[in-house]
Amino acid sequence: MIETILKKNRSTRGFDETQKIDRETLERWVSHTRYCGSASNRQPLKYCLLHEKNDVEGLLSLTKWAGALPNEHLPKSNQHPVAFIVILNDTTISNGRFVMADVGIAAQTLLLSAVEEGYAGCMIGAFDPNKVQAYLHLEDHLVPRLLIALGKGTEQIQLVDHTDSIQYYRKDGVHYVPKRTMDEILVEKE
Repeated sequence: MIETILKKNRSTRGFDETQKIDRETLERWVSHTRYCGSASNRQPLKYCLLHEKNDVEGLLSLTKWAGALPNEHLPKSNQHPVAFIVILNDTTISNGRFVMADVGIAAQTLLLSAVEEGYAGCMIGAFDPNKVQAYLHLEDHLVPRLLIALGKGTEQIQLVDHTDSIQYYRKDGVHYVPKRTMDEILVEKE
C-alpha cells in the first residue's frame, strides 16, 4: 500500500556499510524514472551511479548533512552510505524553471524504489555543484542538482504530529520527524 511505503521513506542518515548495493540494482531504480512525468516531456535528467567505496567516500566528502543537527556530525564514521545516485540536469535539453520539479519527481521515485526493496536513502542538496561536477569529471552541460545517498538504514525514525515546531530532532537514539496535521494542510474554499 502506498501509505505504508511513504511512511517508511524517511531521510536516513545512518547506514549498514556491510550491506552493499550493486550497479544493476541502481540501474533498475533509475529505470523507474523513465516512467515519470516531465515538464513538456523534455526529460532533461541524467544520472551518475556510484557504488564503489572510494567513489562513494569521495563524493560524501563534498556533502553536508542534517543542518538542523550540527552537533551530530552525520553520517557517523561507521554508518556511511554505500551508494549514491547523482541527479544531473542536461542543460542542452532544458534548463527551464520546471527542471527542479522533474528532479523532485525523480528523487521521490528513486527513494520509493529503494524503500520497496528494503533500502533507505537521503536526498542531499547541501553540496557545491561545481565541486561535484569536477569530482565526477562531467561535461559542463551536465549540472548536478541533487544527490541521493543510499544503503540499508540503521536508524530508528519516528513520525510525530507537529506541535510547536516542524524541526526534526533526536532523543534517546530516535530521530523524530514532525509532520503537519491534516487540519493544518487543508484549505477550504471561501
